[in-house]
Amino acid sequence: MKIGLAQINSTVGDLAGNSGRIVEACRSLEAQGADVILTPELVLTGYPPQDLLFQSDFVPLSLQALEEIHREVGSAAWIVGCVQKNPTSSGRPFFNAAAVLERGCAIRWVYKTLLPTYDVFNESRYFEPCPKPVPVEIRGTIFGITICEDIWTPDYLPRPLYSCDPVETLCAAGATAILNLSASPFQLGKPQRREEMIKNQALRHGVPFYYCNAIGGNDELVFDGHSLAVSADGEIQTRLPGFEESTQIASDRLIEKESSDLEDLRRALVLGIRDYAEKCGFRSAVLGLSGGIDSAVVACLAVEALGANKVTGVAMPSPFSSSHSVEDALALAKNLGIECLEIPIGDSFEVFKNQMRPVFGDRPEDATEENMQARLRGLTLMSLSNKFGHLLLTTGNKSELAVGYCTLYGDMAGGLAAISDVPKTLVYKLAEHLNRNKEVIPRRTIEKPPSAELRPDQKDQDTLPPYDVLDAILKLYVEENRGVGEIVAAGFDAETVRWVTRKVDFNEYKREQAAPGLKITSRAFGMGRRMPIAQRFFSK
Repeated sequence: MKIGLAQINSTVGDLAGNSGRIVEACRSLEAQGADVILTPELVLTGYPPQDLLFQSDFVPLSLQALEEIHREVGSAAWIVGCVQKNPTSSGRPFFNAAAVLERGCAIRWVYKTLLPTYDVFNESRYFEPCPKPVPVEIRGTIFGITICEDIWTPDYLPRPLYSCDPVETLCAAGATAILNLSASPFQLGKPQRREEMIKNQALRHGVPFYYCNAIGGNDELVFDGHSLAVSADGEIQTRLPGFEESTQIASDRLIEKESSDLEDLRRALVLGIRDYAEKCGFRSAVLGLSGGIDSAVVACLAVEALGANKVTGVAMPSPFSSSHSVEDALALAKNLGIECLEIPIGDSFEVFKNQMRPVFGDRPEDATEENMQARLRGLTLMSLSNKFGHLLLTTGNKSELAVGYCTLYGDMAGGLAAISDVPKTLVYKLAEHLNRNKEVIPRRTIEKPPSAELRPDQKDQDTLPPYDVLDAILKLYVEENRGVGEIVAAGFDAETVRWVTRKVDFNEYKREQAAPGLKITSRAFGMGRRMPIAQRFFSK
């Protein structure tokens, strides 16, 4: 029996567009001789649909779309990820479902058993779990059909979370192969860990696994694909490409080469920018070019995502900008082939200071005047965004966002925070990776000390700990939930740890107002980290 994997990029809520992609991919696989075709989790609605599910007509319209897809089924059985209503009056209102579609047969339904409610997931808000998974016979083969979390074992979860094992139950009931529809979001290193887990599952149960993962960007999440076919002895038979749509017959033994973490990071961010722009209706992007490394990296990613003719850079020198800042910004723009506008903010800055002088009196200049400059830049960029319909990409990194080293309504203003989950030390590594074939980002941009250039001779390290120290502390505090005492015990200076953690806690209000950012680590600011703003707990 030939199993087809249809690695599809769905848009949340685009029932017609998603239906068309499903039919096109499945017809292509049928033409290649597929007997059974597997699609990603919730491919019809897009993942995650969130509270769209509660709109009265959304699920009924999605089920109508499923019926229309059913009429298109040809020689193969199509297994389509979708939502089904819970027919009972108790429990959550829906099931996260797989519909088995065969020509001339009634739809058969399989429901997800394990519903994740951690990190970015909140499935128990919407879905009722399947009480007991049962195998499905398709053309003489007994399949265990599972959905994403159903195949994840405790060793690969944040902690043991469930009291049942759907794969074990299905195999005990006679399943001779496991099919898995998945929407597993990307994070660094996850494709390798996921593959290792599936191989271990195949070996443990002695059955082949066919795994079809979504690809594409939906808001903050990026789905990486890397769909797999694994034999009963744990060998990879087929690995589909990452970060692109693909259809493949599993038995054809096409194995995509594994890539490095930095290459995965580059491709994830490019895909996230491209899909966010396209799915939100933007055709072009604008960003500030400071001559610094963050804006340079975002510009490179944006050009790859959208094309050089669709990206505009803006250099906005202030009285404190160094001469090389504009030079480096223009050099980057030339290397990328993008337009770079030069709009100085010095005159506007003086006008605004003079306007406020009667109110401020003799108070010395401080962060207030620094923030004025950042907000004038934000005003400039938002004006260009409004006038020309550009998506404004913000360029702040995770290290800055964590400790509030950013200006609300200034450099934080925008539609998408492209690298807000990329720590500063990783930004440098990514910059070197982007320069791996030729120098695109000017060498001076990478080598000079980072600076916001909002006061004379300013350097980031005047205010912040060295970035290697800061990022190590942030990883422990934000991603691993370690307390101050544990972090100090790990070898970090106590005063520095307290300063960093207080800054993280104090600046939650800024992050609540930040543009959505693309998630690439185990815990990003945004939908995967829910912290109160008004609170008085400080770790000791």
